[in-house]
Amino acid sequence: MRRSLVVAAVLWIAAIASAQTREEFKIRLTMVPLDGAMRATVAGSGSGSATLTGSKLTINATFDGLPGAATTAKLHRGVTTGVRGSSFLDLTVTKGVKGTATGSIDLTADQVDSLKKGRLYIQISSEKSPEGTLWGWILK
Repeated sequence: MRRSLVVAAVLWIAAIASAQTREEFKIRLTMVPLDGAMRATVAGSGSGSATLTGSKLTINATFDGLPGAATTAKLHRGVTTGVRGSSFLDLTVTKGVKGTATGSIDLTADQVDSLKKGRLYIQISSEKSPEGTLWGWILK
């Protein structure tokens, strides 16, 4: 009986430790891919970090140099790194030409897999470029 309790305690401690693993990721915000018509409406840069603790992803990014005030910031999942995809989370963003984009979400197992494969990115849109001004892939 005592041995069973010891084994159960060890397994419980191991489960808690593995559930709280923490991974750090970097974000480099650059201009979205441009065509000739976008040159006057897309500019800026920024950086940030993302932390995965268990399945909870927390994002903190800063940006500067937008040609117009930021309007939205969203978390997206692409098919692969560098290929645009659908958004699935609205981030909190400063409504200015410089500021921050922040947020957190409990990811599904599939979304965690996409994160670890470099398929998640944030995109900031602005008044002058509502389809995207800056984007940044969340990478190790």
